[in-house]
Amino acid sequence: MASRDCDYRFLQLLDAMASINQTVNLIGVIVDTSIPKKSKGTDCFCTVKIVDESYSSPGILVNFFAENMEKLPHVESAGDIIQLSHVVMKTYEKEIYILFNKKFSSFALFDGKCSTNFVPYQVSPKFRPREEDKNGQPDYQLERATNEWLSLKEIRVGERINLMCKVLHTYEVTENEWVIFLWDGTDTPPVTVQTKLEDEMVNPIPLDLQQFPLSRDILCTFPAVGTVLRMIVDQGNTEKLGLHLLKTGRWVKFLNIICHHHAGLWRGLLMPFTRLRYLPNDDPLVLQSQRDYDKRVSSKWAWMPLSSIPWPSYITETDYKEVPFVTLMNVLTYPEVTSKFRCVVRVIAAYPWRAEDFRSPLGTYMIRLTLEDPTARIHAFVYAEDGEELFGGYPSVDVMIRKRNKLLGIANSDDSRGRIEDAPRNPPWVQCCIKSYYLDKSDVWGTRNYRIFATKLVDQTS
Repeated sequence: MASRDCDYRFLQLLDAMASINQTVNLIGVIVDTSIPKKSKGTDCFCTVKIVDESYSSPGILVNFFAENMEKLPHVESAGDIIQLSHVVMKTYEKEIYILFNKKFSSFALFDGKCSTNFVPYQVSPKFRPREEDKNGQPDYQLERATNEWLSLKEIRVGERINLMCKVLHTYEVTENEWVIFLWDGTDTPPVTVQTKLEDEMVNPIPLDLQQFPLSRDILCTFPAVGTVLRMIVDQGNTEKLGLHLLKTGRWVKFLNIICHHHAGLWRGLLMPFTRLRYLPNDDPLVLQSQRDYDKRVSSKWAWMPLSSIPWPSYITETDYKEVPFVTLMNVLTYPEVTSKFRCVVRVIAAYPWRAEDFRSPLGTYMIRLTLEDPTARIHAFVYAEDGEELFGGYPSVDVMIRKRNKLLGIANSDDSRGRIEDAPRNPPWVQCCIKSYYLDKSDVWGTRNYRIFATKLVDQTS
């Protein structure tokens, strides 16, 4: 009878920590989880950090092993409750942890906010419900820190950061190579362009980080305002991760990710030590992010990049000064093939790059510019009369070089080439008008292109 009583006895974490190598039953509040992955053997593995009123910081890790990723715990939100039966208290390098053994342990997950109906939303195969469990919910609320989480507009290069974002999409580029698309309604800071101008012909600046761009159908599900950050798995992390189990459409706190620049774009790295917390939709931080986004998109001029506010550079003017700005994501996802737009962008590349080659031997302007804003990159062509308007007719090569340098953020020099060799570039935010068109009537979306029009460079002397 005593052993049966032990089966129903749940220890507090502080008491369980004194029961090393013993089997115990526990109830805890979930703080965060790891991303499931294949273990070094044949099993799948993940960890869940739990706390209770006896041990609220830093919490204890529970190591789970199962035959497949579907049998691992799939936590809905930080603050949910986990009931653990027949788990073993262990130590490794003086750190105490809890071992879930798939042969005899069991777990059940409960909604942390449901205090009246203590019914699990996931159970392990060996879990057996008991009448006594209905009164087992701990009276403990997970404290939610509000000052340790960065938004995308605050990210920094090379540091471990904690990021709160919404998971928009997961994309398997190749087998076991995934990209996670994250968004929070803010813009990542603009990146200094390091590429050489003359490389644009053979090694152009990419429009996206993926080798195979997302389909237009997927892009149309993304918000039109705010950066969508691409996050990949660190190349040194060779385990097979269960990224297909990430819940799209959910707000998540990622703990300990690293961000860096790649091809002039921000990219997040999912590291072996990265952990995550799913947030409920009514979490105060989620609600505040949504309010900030709604306020931003409700303003006529607030669709400009945040770093261009209060107004972009005055080196360009357009013929449609009262038309509200839209983002390049608006341009890409507009429901009609042909249309006209007014945008605030940076010109990060030009082909050809030499100003003396901007016109054909017959004198016709023919230039391909690479434009970016916080939401996307596109190629936009400057052709014929649109080039005449942009450059103010047919100025001398020296004037063309000066205008090109201002547009692309090229540092000037005193030599005949008009630039400092290999200097980093920081193109200004400029306004321009863009129109979309197609080349083949039988494939209008597949041959959709963009041109700059109704835009002119103002000849300002330095």
